[in-house]
Amino acid sequence: MTAAPAAGRHIDVCNGDADGLCAVLQWRLEKPASAVLVTGLKRDIALLERVQAGPGDEVLVCDVSLQRNRVALLRLLAAGARVRYFDHHAPPDVPDHPNLETHIDLDSQTCTSLLMDRYLGGAHRSWALVGAYGDNLTGVADTLAVQTGMTNQDRDRLRMLGEAINYNAYGEEESDVFMAPARLYETLLRYRDPLELLQRESLAQQLDALRREDLRRAADLPPYWQNDRASATLLPDAGWSRRVIGCLANELARAEPEQAHAVLKAVRGDAYVVSVRAPLSAAGGARELCHRFGGAGRAGAAGINRLPAQDLDDFLEAFGATRWGQSSPAASTDQAGNSP
Repeated sequence: MTAAPAAGRHIDVCNGDADGLCAVLQWRLEKPASAVLVTGLKRDIALLERVQAGPGDEVLVCDVSLQRNRVALLRLLAAGARVRYFDHHAPPDVPDHPNLETHIDLDSQTCTSLLMDRYLGGAHRSWALVGAYGDNLTGVADTLAVQTGMTNQDRDRLRMLGEAINYNAYGEEESDVFMAPARLYETLLRYRDPLELLQRESLAQQLDALRREDLRRAADLPPYWQNDRASATLLPDAGWSRRVIGCLANELARAEPEQAHAVLKAVRGDAYVVSVRAPLSAAGGARELCHRFGGAGRAGAAGINRLPAQDLDDFLEAFGATRWGQSSPAASTDQAGNSP
């Protein structure tokens, strides 16, 4: 009698921010399985390079740029792994492979947690809202929460949790953040309802207090550069600034929705890391701007991992001249094996 083939492994790969963690969390709450989690800080993008998988293995990828991981993805597919890919970042040509299923949507009003929510039919809507709030899609999340019948108080609590989880993802090293994203995920996974987590755990409140303290420090800094349509803030290189750069960009965007915002932080080696937010009223152009300087991201929110100091003036000139609201056409793929 021929023995049945051994069951393959489950490997979950995601960005360590709120959107990535909450997307995988929804999947595992709906489809429980013992899975290896591969994640990292916000700017740990090339995560598929860490994955070894072959025939029988199933790899779930959430909120990780296909553009930065295409070579590793092709390696996994060639090795016989099956890959399911959820994302909202601009991809190159999506590989045509029978073992690849993609759910990619570049609409500026969606995120990976909402794509997962759509796929699962709203089975874990509250966690999808946490991911959307963390990804600065406050208006979209509020509308969806109202449709779900959620109270104002519960919406505010989910928003606080999402922003706290997202804040925890920013840093150059895990020692910069309150808790490594992989450890944070272990805590989140214990709760089917994020409101129960907020009742039983003090984690979100601790993160929120740290976030607010870091934002208070940043509020004391005047703009480094500005014109009538855009403003740039320059942060020093410090533990608090490494943590706050992303949520500061989001806070500035919400406070001045008609303006574009760039938050820059000095890094070792005579360079800057940059977070860019297009005006919320004209969410387009951030991806193209950052791509010109070696960065990536989405139409409304993008970044540059390393901007050489000698390119700072060129970046600010391009930033000030960007025609916000204009972006390459949004694309979406929702398929198993074939790209459109």
